[in-house]
Amino acid sequence: MDSLKTLYHAHIATLQQRAQQVLARNKLDAMLIHSGELLTVFLDDHTYPFKVNPQFKAWVPVTQVPNCWLWIDGVNKPKLWFYSPVDYWHNVEPLPDSFWTQDVEVIGLKNADEIGQLLPAQRDNVAYIGPVNARAAQLGIASGNINPKAVIDFLHFHRSIKTEYELACLRQAQKLAVAGHRAAKEAFSAGLSEFDINQAYLTATGHRDTDVPYGNIIALNEHAAVLHYTRLDHQPPAKRHSFLIDAGAEYLGYAADLTRSYAAQSSSLYARMVEAMNAEELALIATLKAGVRYTDYHLQMHQRIAKMLLKFELVQGISEEALVAENLTGPFMPHGLGHPLGLQVHDVAGFMQDDQGTHLAAPAHYPYLRCTRVLQPGMVLTIEPGFYIIDSLLAPLREGSFSQHFNWQAIDALRPYGGIRIEDNVVIHAHRVENMTRDLHLA
Repeated sequence: MDSLKTLYHAHIATLQQRAQQVLARNKLDAMLIHSGELLTVFLDDHTYPFKVNPQFKAWVPVTQVPNCWLWIDGVNKPKLWFYSPVDYWHNVEPLPDSFWTQDVEVIGLKNADEIGQLLPAQRDNVAYIGPVNARAAQLGIASGNINPKAVIDFLHFHRSIKTEYELACLRQAQKLAVAGHRAAKEAFSAGLSEFDINQAYLTATGHRDTDVPYGNIIALNEHAAVLHYTRLDHQPPAKRHSFLIDAGAEYLGYAADLTRSYAAQSSSLYARMVEAMNAEELALIATLKAGVRYTDYHLQMHQRIAKMLLKFELVQGISEEALVAENLTGPFMPHGLGHPLGLQVHDVAGFMQDDQGTHLAAPAHYPYLRCTRVLQPGMVLTIEPGFYIIDSLLAPLREGSFSQHFNWQAIDALRPYGGIRIEDNVVIHAHRVENMTRDLHLA
């Protein structure tokens, strides 16, 4: 933990510098950052799984404890009121003593309602950053200082450039996810159901299903055509054609987000297309560099999809350029190339061009692209091209003016396989790209 301790110390110094800037720019004295509160199920007596405020876990690796508070003024050591009540009904976290606690002043909070008495009395010029506006109002925070947009925009923009501590956490999350992916692949090869494959994944990562950063996508056969498929059938299909797994892991609040596709029969057209998609994904990653806008790479991937359509004779009599220009590749890859990654799976500031919040929307042709940023050193992104057989999206092509160029018999033969998605997590450096996923030899 010594190296992580050193990295965290530098991380806090960077966050303190950012805090000084944002407070000075907005003429504020401090930020009061709330971990969040438990939400009770309607008409019941238990709560939903707790998900911490990401702006809170940016400062401290406390991800499971509600009712905690951070006081940040950018000068003094961050002050953490850590909720640790006397409670024999529930597990209570003791006051933390870990690699990070020397850089934070930790104060026990026995009763959540007592925070108002413990906070500094002067709060007229304090920004509340958190999910419970009513609690901020109770504490005397002015309405204009509750999640002020200028502050949130600044924090989000700069959070997209990761510190070395954050990169270390992201690499550890990769290791957990890779272990899960290997276990899931073995479970698929053994003929298990989606539900049982998911159980194998969770066991290998050491996560509960409420701990993973998003609902695991464990899709056999045609289910792979549902982009966010999470149903998890308990019975295996009568015949296995394909397996798509999009599943991640968390380490100290930082997420991994990996996807792989596998063919049950290595001789199938689908298997050859998976191999081709893997090659195209790696080839695109090899072109990534700082100073280029992410949308350029999304367009490049559509050019590569066009090449695949022609290579496998799914389309004939039309050029790669025309396939992209007429958006004929869009129905086969309807989602974006990827997204920023960090404390959140779909991390913040993907459309933000500066720390004033200037917004650049996704191109009209590709409305589901989640990032329009110019790549900068320190950014972490997913690269996740896909190719799917989705009837509702292909129907207009069947009826359109280009229909005669498509080999509908071959396309229909791919329907039982659902689709393909390959996803790696990459770090942009000044003169290279780090593929955290492939560095762990996940094929």
